[in-house]
Amino acid sequence: MSLETTVYAATSGEPHIGVVKVPDNRIDRLSEIFNPKKTTYASVEYIDYLGITKGDIQQNRKVFDVMKDADALVHVVRAFENEAVPHPAEKVDPMRDVEIMELELVFGDLDLVEKRLERMDEAARKGKKQDEGEKKLLFKCREALEREIPLRDVEFNDEEQKAMRHLQFISTKPEIIVLNISEDDLNSERMNELETRVRQYFLGKQQESSPVAQHSLLSLCGKIEMEISRLPANDAKLFLDDLRIAEPALHKLITVSYNLLGLISFITVGEDEVRAWTIAKGTSAHRAAGRVHTDIERGFIRAEVFSYDDFIQWGSTPVLREKGLLRLEGKTYEVKDGDIINFRFNV
Repeated sequence: MSLETTVYAATSGEPHIGVVKVPDNRIDRLSEIFNPKKTTYASVEYIDYLGITKGDIQQNRKVFDVMKDADALVHVVRAFENEAVPHPAEKVDPMRDVEIMELELVFGDLDLVEKRLERMDEAARKGKKQDEGEKKLLFKCREALEREIPLRDVEFNDEEQKAMRHLQFISTKPEIIVLNISEDDLNSERMNELETRVRQYFLGKQQESSPVAQHSLLSLCGKIEMEISRLPANDAKLFLDDLRIAEPALHKLITVSYNLLGLISFITVGEDEVRAWTIAKGTSAHRAAGRVHTDIERGFIRAEVFSYDDFIQWGSTPVLREKGLLRLEGKTYEVKDGDIINFRFNV
């Protein structure tokens, strides 16, 4: 999909949705072996929408309403100079733009907290019973937000996390920073320095007691990526080789997205279809069966499991069975990335 690019920042418009296949050499190889009628890769949905406007809560609320249903945020930060493309702030300053984005997410959540507490106070004055647990949680959130700490960098216990879900805070979401640099800056010292500054900024936001940082970072040249996307696969490969780029940035972004969200893929194979299925790390075989079909989850008996690597090494399921590498697993088995699974069920 090609979208129009504009010189000036837009403050209106509809979200653009793009669904991309997750590159997976395992699916390519298995499709060569099984020659199925259909090959289905895992996919990721990205929504491209307006940018954040500094200090404009009303304008930003439109963006937050789209963000609230996302699993993660991808913040594309301009880091290239081009006089033909003026910056809305008149000067290109990636760190300023990163900081503005983070502060607006914090201020948006702080506004939500304040309004929620106001409504609770009004209800209390009318004699309605208060949820003291939620009120305590909101005070905890407000204390962090007033210190300009996003909620993703605050430690919440399981009960607090469950209580927060309906509030749909934005600053809780893991985030990927994408630095859009010039072609000259690819793999340069300037790019490395900028990446270091961004990482240090987010490390400085973390509290000592916070969980593992929920940020990832990658750099790309948007101009080059646009050119690559318009080329046939073979020409794109030659173009990438010429620029000494290992893979398109879109592939990297998908990989980073998967890692940040803790996602893996298991695989089903057969003459009809070879397919990758996306699940969270730690998902049980029983829950994974539900990704394929609810009937399989409901009537789950056991899962016949072997790894992709073992299958490629030994070439057939009879050999895997003979060597004890094909296993029958129960409901609680934790599915691993690259597991090839045949579910047995009865409904």
